[in-house]
Amino acid sequence: MIALLLALGSSLAYGCADFLGGLGARKAHVLRTVMIAAPASLAVELLLWPFLGATFSAGAVAWGAASGVASAAAFALLYRTLAIGPMNVLSPVTALVSAMLPVGVGLLQGEHLGMAGLIGLPLALAAVVLVSAGHGAGSARPSRTALLLALGAGAAIALQLIFLHQAPSDSGVAPLIVGRAVSSAVTLAAAGMMYRKLGSEKPAYAMSATAGVLDSVANLLFLLAARSGDLAVVAVITALYPAGTVLLARSVLAERIYRGQLVGLGAAAVAVSLLALT
Repeated sequence: MIALLLALGSSLAYGCADFLGGLGARKAHVLRTVMIAAPASLAVELLLWPFLGATFSAGAVAWGAASGVASAAAFALLYRTLAIGPMNVLSPVTALVSAMLPVGVGLLQGEHLGMAGLIGLPLALAAVVLVSAGHGAGSARPSRTALLLALGAGAAIALQLIFLHQAPSDSGVAPLIVGRAVSSAVTLAAAGMMYRKLGSEKPAYAMSATAGVLDSVANLLFLLAARSGDLAVVAVITALYPAGTVLLARSVLAERIYRGQLVGLGAAAVAVSLLALT
């Protein structure tokens, strides 16, 4: 039950962070948004160090650094994906991809899905097709570029979660600190090399920083959940985060969900629920 609640909290934090990050990337180049979000995340994790402890062993540093590289890619790809939109389509696609890889790793490590999981996996793949295709002349149909970005973002998120899970369980928040330090360095280096292409638009500082803080909280809750439960189950529960993103997109941006997309979103919800039940 503790792992379930932690994973649900992680899901909620991720959903809110993604929405704010996507909005921020609409106001300025995505790297300008990430330049604010990543250091804000690092600041939160450094503040948590005295309370939760950190052991910087070789395993914690190595897996944390790997998660940081994946996190930098996830930040940029995800925020760019959500900036292109529509959020209520691309966010679930990213979530399903980000759930499938950890499930596979969990199975390889000896975890068992059971009958519910065996039904949920193909249903999740069908949901990706339905949600991506859209329906009707006026539907919010994503472009091919947006779909590719969503798939890449999902894969990067999955790798980040897998790498965090592999870190020693007694390392405290060390993997998070190392990972965020690496992702911040990668982001700042990329921004420096592309400075002339970033444009003159100022980033939404408060919105971007809040997204980074929420992302840090989500990472912490996921790490604690994965340490007390199975990776496959925790990952798919965490993958429920598009629910928050979609609801915010509907209420704030008035994005519509059409019938075919609604079926896909419903299938995605059922698939994730079945995987969680297992």
